[in-house]
Amino acid sequence: MSRKVIITVAPTGGMAGKQQSPHLPTQPLEIAETVARCCELGASVAALHARRPDDDRATCSPDVYREINTLVRERCDIVINNSTGGGIDGDVIADYALPGLDVQDFEHRLGGADAGPEMATADCWTDVASFGATDLLIDTPPAKSERLVAHLQERGVKPEWEVMSPAHMVKDMRRLIEAGYDKPPYFVNIVLGIAAFQGALPYTPRFLQSMVELLPPEAVFCVSAIGPAQLPATTMGILLGGHVRVGLEDNLYYGKGQLATNEQLVERTVRIVRELGHEPATPAEAREIIGLPPL
Repeated sequence: MSRKVIITVAPTGGMAGKQQSPHLPTQPLEIAETVARCCELGASVAALHARRPDDDRATCSPDVYREINTLVRERCDIVINNSTGGGIDGDVIADYALPGLDVQDFEHRLGGADAGPEMATADCWTDVASFGATDLLIDTPPAKSERLVAHLQERGVKPEWEVMSPAHMVKDMRRLIEAGYDKPPYFVNIVLGIAAFQGALPYTPRFLQSMVELLPPEAVFCVSAIGPAQLPATTMGILLGGHVRVGLEDNLYYGKGQLATNEQLVERTVRIVRELGHEPATPAEAREIIGLPPL
């Protein structure tokens, strides 16, 4: 049966830099222009990360997010989804560290929800990300997870539940939903293939299928995957009845040795959605599917 598929574009992320791809948008105007073009091509949600103006490193500054959100909204009606995950450097790193371990600044991460987005990520898990000789603690134990979603609720921002393993789904996400911090439909983003994250699953069809089977009732799910896993995982996600995320946050390449643009990744996903007998959702249709009020 034909249905509407939400295509999320994640244009920037909090890890890669322009030295890895000149196509990566990092500053508010270039992010907004990329997002607007992707919306015209068929994307209906923008998963946004912010970068500092002086060195392109990660930030959750409400002022930077507010500039991005304003510029995006001036150009299109795409659903705005700000990150509270932040990134791996810049303002997101706390002033203190544990022996051999950098630590994310949880309080700073909350700023992603303070610039008027419609949605924001709920990264309700603790993990360690390893990059060469550097280990980074993503510090979100149960009490901080509750503070995070309470912060979203107080601001009228719908959570996008970020999950990378079955434990993320059946423990804190389910507990916080049952505690009343979200109402159906629950929008769950299944992220697979982040090799740097100690607690993340790789992408395999079996792992994705098992994650989908663990979704709570009344959940709507999106599939994201990293690097070369992006294309097979998102295609399978459509076949399983889900929605998809693509973009340079997750994958810098269109093919082997060929750097991608966000627009190319969205265009390819639109073609796949249509080849499978469906249609890309418009932003208005995405809001209805996710349970957001109309603009």
